Amino acid sequence: EIVDRSITTCDRVVNEKLGTIDYVRKTGGMSAKALKRLKAKGEIPVILRIAPELERGRLIYQIGTGESTLALAAALQVQQDVDGLDINMGCPKKFSVSGGMGSALLSDLSRACDIIKTLRANVDVPVSAKIRLLKDDASTVDFIRSLIKAGANAVTIHAREVGDESQQPAKWDRLVNVVQAVKAVESVPIIINGDLYTRNDFTTMKERTGADGVMLARPALYNVSLFKKPLSTPDDAAANYGSSHGYDSSLLESKTSVVQSYLEHCLMYAPNAKNVKYVVCEMMNNRRNPSRLVPNLPMTFPGGQSIKSVSNCHSLEEICQLWDVTSSGARSGATGQGSATERHYDDRYFLDPEALKRERNSKTTQDAKKAAVVTREEVPKNDEGTAGITKRQRVE
Repeated sequence: EIVDRSITTCDRVVNEKLGTIDYVRKTGGMSAKALKRLKAKGEIPVILRIAPELERGRLIYQIGTGESTLALAAALQVQQDVDGLDINMGCPKKFSVSGGMGSALLSDLSRACDIIKTLRANVDVPVSAKIRLLKDDASTVDFIRSLIKAGANAVTIHAREVGDESQQPAKWDRLVNVVQAVKAVESVPIIINGDLYTRNDFTTMKERTGADGVMLARPALYNVSLFKKPLSTPDDAAANYGSSHGYDSSLLESKTSVVQSYLEHCLMYAPNAKNVKYVVCEMMNNRRNPSRLVPNLPMTFPGGQSIKSVSNCHSLEEICQLWDVTSSGARSGATGQGSATERHYDDRYFLDPEALKRERNSKTTQDAKKAAVVTREEVPKNDEGTAGITKRQRVE
């Protein structure tokens, strides 16, 4: 997901050295300090880097947006390089909701539909939306059908409500009810999402719901080889979709080889090393996986790699060395093409998340108190010099 305003501040650049399409933030509005830092590190302020040789025909661009005009501007910026547009209507994070984006749209149907309708009328690629379950099944079905009426080409449903923690089980029973109700009256593809960690899960839930497909997020971070397809000949159908594709499926690659494959691609396309470190650490922990499934999701690495050893790395080269990935796979010309990151990463996010959370909560409390003081100081005073208090109120 990329927020609408972020991509619209970019120039589209054909990167011939990497064979990519880069969306690079305009430097005109950057401070002298930021420009100096970019130059010193040899980085480019890339917001989005697309590799057509790998992604053509399969890339869906998810927009974080809350307004149809901003959504359209972002869509027109990227539509020539993507195969579809998806509107994130499910993110419950504060930064998203406070901007009227993500799950804030679930409580504003007219705005959500306006975004879909505007995009469908003005872009040349399919438009979809990803939502969460609403407070009850009937409300969820009505919301989905309204999006379809507005022109949505597909809808993805995450089987949790706003406020549900990722460690809690997805609400599969509710998902079944909602999808079946929608499919009974609509023909638009419905995609399901939430705790689908095995191919057996894919098959079971598609059969139970009647859904057209599945979407993976955290399961893909755990082991992206989940996307490997089994043979689909009639003779092998039973074996392909039976119990052989659970947590110990023979299709799954080792987690070490998955991380190594990811790093090999990083060497080809020069992402920011901090982003790489974050992704690898996400692949190595169960902090956001459902508690009941953790015993089925081992985090063992024969090479002795740990989140601490990854966090101690300060460059892509160091990370690759830790995972025994040689730099021979680096694309010629990748030097100097590294993308900058606008995010501030703190290794404690993985190493000591509780301490980091306490620190951030403390800072938030302090900032709130400072804001309250400033607000009181800014209250207009009346003729007697008392901030908004009348003589009668002072006496009482």
